[in-house]
Amino acid sequence: MFETMELPVRRCNVPLRVARGHFATNHSHINYYVDITTQKIRLAEAKAVAKALAGNYTHYNIDTILCMDGMTLIGACLADELTANTATLSDAEKICVIEPEYNSFNQMVFRDNIQPYIRQKNVLILMASVTTGYTAKRGIHGIKYYGGNVIGVAGIYRAVDELEDGQYKVSSIYSLADLPDYESYDYKDCPFCKQGRKLDALVNSYGYTKL
Repeated sequence: MFETMELPVRRCNVPLRVARGHFATNHSHINYYVDITTQKIRLAEAKAVAKALAGNYTHYNIDTILCMDGMTLIGACLADELTANTATLSDAEKICVIEPEYNSFNQMVFRDNIQPYIRQKNVLILMASVTTGYTAKRGIHGIKYYGGNVIGVAGIYRAVDELEDGQYKVSSIYSLADLPDYESYDYKDCPFCKQGRKLDALVNSYGYTKL
């Protein structure tokens, strides 16, 4: 059995809540589950996350924020934060906030009515956390396929600093510096599995299911 705990480190009034154990994602086994539930659903925390992340992108011309992992509320707050001091923006200059859709093959798709907000646009990918980078790369490839320009990837927590051989920088509020013993393993090389230790839960960016 595991319990979520709030680490003493706090930045910009955004808490980092984690649980230590043996967890399985869709593509790896990890020793920490980073719980970002309240940041995604509480307006006050979503605004705090947006304010903390916005400083990384004040000098970028962002047209669209792609919200993955259920990050739409934070994406809307981030768009508002980035345009808060620019009251003269026209409709064409305002930041758009979109979500991905997935087909039956789990491929990222965008309908014809959404594609104009990606094609030839500067897109920021917003995620809950970036650990292995697997999901973030799917977002990057999806945006590029539809003719968009990815300017970076942002999240609440990251275990990597860059993606695609340094082409894309990953920014976050928390990182490995705050959770230095965070580990991610291929399921075939997981030391917990080799020790015969059972999984505590199946996890993804939306939450967990205890086993």
